[in-house]
Amino acid sequence: MEEYNDSEPINIGSGEDLTIKELAETIGDVVGCGEIEWDTSKPNGTPRKVLNVDKINSLGWGPKINLREGIESTYQWYKENLV
Repeated sequence: MEEYNDSEPINIGSGEDLTIKELAETIGDVVGCGEIEWDTSKPNGTPRKVLNVDKINSLGWGPKINLREGIESTYQWYKENLV
């Protein structure tokens, strides 16, 4: 954030769309929770919401790891430090 000096918030993210189902399945796969049982009578997550990351990208910032790698490293840290 050395390049940003504005009072307006700035979105930080990859700018990629991901459903709640995809996120849950990725987390479940990383932590080894097995099959997720979905209640199909409920709506499938929220309406599509992709952050506009143009401002932060214009400052030269971009994610260094993908979401799965971030979840894996966070889970590994959790197991080593909190379990």
